[in-house]
Amino acid sequence: QVQLVESGGGSVQAGGSLRLSCAASGVTVSLNSVAWFRQAQGKEREGVVVNLLGNDTYYNDSVKGRFTFSQDNAKNTVYLQMNSLKPEDTAMYYCAAAKNGGPLWAADSYNYWGQGTQVTVSS
Repeated sequence: QVQLVESGGGSVQAGGSLRLSCAASGVTVSLNSVAWFRQAQGKEREGVVVNLLGNDTYYNDSVKGRFTFSQDNAKNTVYLQMNSLKPEDTAMYYCAAAKNGGPLWAADSYNYWGQGTQVTVSS
């Protein structure tokens, strides 16, 4: 059974930082593509960062230079370091894994999802 468990969300002021974690079981992050998505209230889920099979990493333009993807294969865990946070980063953040043949930034392209962790950035 595949499980993705996110943690690390919280409330911060603009300019602050948070590090999200996604602990995986039943799926090996180093052998799969992994992504972080977010969904703000009333908006569609959008891709934040995608890492393809432990190699190339792609960032949404809105987070480039502020967010950094990393992974610890020994812990089977991926991370999202978020710096210089802005109020518009407020959303539920989800970890997703095991990309199928769909488009890079489409939520339907990922087979497994975590339950999400809330990030709230106040101005």
